[in-house]
Amino acid sequence: MNMKYTVFLILWLVSSLAFSQVTEKEKSESSDIIHLISKYSQARESMDTVLLDQILMEDLDQLVSSGTWRNGKEESMKGMLRSSTSNPGDRKLTVDKIRFLSKDVALVDAKYEIINNGEVIRKMWSTFVVQKIEKEWKIAAIRNMLPAR
Repeated sequence: MNMKYTVFLILWLVSSLAFSQVTEKEKSESSDIIHLISKYSQARESMDTVLLDQILMEDLDQLVSSGTWRNGKEESMKGMLRSSTSNPGDRKLTVDKIRFLSKDVALVDAKYEIINNGEVIRKMWSTFVVQKIEKEWKIAAIRNMLPAR
């Protein structure tokens, strides 16, 4: 009986160590991706088109919570600026999960809140597709969702 438990324990430890460890490279990449999402939030907050231009890919596409598609960096940036003007408040993006699809592509899920006068006026989810281009992470796609109530 003890042998069964010992074998089970060894198998469980080996499998959990093999499949649950985050590599040092992924930790570093995750930190860079979190910083990218922070820069995006900062650029939206300050309407910094120079910063947005640096962190967004040229062929970016964006699906906003109203169901509207924005295609290309230029159209997306114009829409972002309009949205920031018509929906005033502090934008807070909190990265919840990063899933690496390859060494150069990741999905990033984030909680997205707009806070006005200290009150949360919108709670959403955002998913970003990010891609590493020449050692730098950039945003390739954005999906904003309102949670079902």
